[in-house]
Amino acid sequence: MKTCPNCKSEIEDNWDLCWNCNYSMIENKVIEFKETTRISRKIECLRCKIPLIFSGEYKFHEGAKIGFFGNLFEAFVNREKFDLYICPKCEKVEFYLPQKG
Repeated sequence: MKTCPNCKSEIEDNWDLCWNCNYSMIENKVIEFKETTRISRKIECLRCKIPLIFSGEYKFHEGAKIGFFGNLFEAFVNREKFDLYICPKCEKVEFYLPQKG
């Protein structure tokens, strides 16, 4: 374990970025992460009538990897992306097509 020079938190030896304050051991400074803007949907749970929480964009594909040539056959499968929303009360999951922003 090593110690972050900025916030004194313990960091794994193989990490170059502090988990607590985003201090970079390589650049010797705190890294600022810019948040991406996203068009938010106002979607309510059909059961609970409370707003769904956006969980992220997930990528799925149809088909299975076949033996040794599995990665080669990945080029021929159908891939889809969906936005995933979750109800915090009943834990219902809903998929929507990603919005263009």
